[in-house]
Amino acid sequence: MKHTATGALVGAVLIFLGATLPAFAADPTATELLAKVDANETYSSIRYSGEMVIEYQGKRYIKKFEASARANSDSFIEFTNPEDKGTKYLKKEGRLYVYSPDTEEVMLISGHLLKESMMGSDLSYEDTIENEKLSSRYTPVLLGKADIGGRAAWVLELNAKRKTESYPRQKLWIDVENGDLLRSEQYALSGAKLKEYALIKAEKIGSRRFPVESEMRDLLRKGSRTVFRMSRIELDAAVPDSVFSMRNLEQ
Repeated sequence: MKHTATGALVGAVLIFLGATLPAFAADPTATELLAKVDANETYSSIRYSGEMVIEYQGKRYIKKFEASARANSDSFIEFTNPEDKGTKYLKKEGRLYVYSPDTEEVMLISGHLLKESMMGSDLSYEDTIENEKLSSRYTPVLLGKADIGGRAAWVLELNAKRKTESYPRQKLWIDVENGDLLRSEQYALSGAKLKEYALIKAEKIGSRRFPVESEMRDLLRKGSRTVFRMSRIELDAAVPDSVFSMRNLEQ
């Protein structure tokens, strides 16, 4: 759950919670750094098993799901843990739908509902539906280097090109040696920090390093954090069109 998350959750989680980048041969410019972020977030499809461990107000919740996504646009999630079994999310053509097994109804999530927490996690629904590349939404500035957790990292600041962005400003810390996105922060127009992302674990999958465990904190929710884990990851595997259909959502 991008910078990414959600993507519904699938693509955005990869975008919002941070993709990993190839290592840099020489000192990059801000534009080059951001282009590499965008390039790494482009995939034909993905399938994986996911788990969210949510800690909030002294309580702990575990959500498990199966997920599929393609082209950072369409995604489908079905929750499998007993409390949420049968709850499904479909992101298609920029719209987010949810199916509840309790009511046996499909609801379009829009308007003010997009700002609400998704399944009690530190991701909002709004976090999960943004499909555009960061380079089309933000102007990057390279601030220099910093040490983070004992790792040297490039520090990149992003300033929104449009007033409609949920996060007018972001900061990224990118590992100098291997290109991992180690940390990101999201800010409001007022300058208040809204969310924090931290990479916990990345693995080599095919030709890329990939974030398989990460943490998100919504700073407006006191004592809250969500750890997101991915397993059985299949990148660029064929996913049938039928997966991303309203019929599949309602079954």
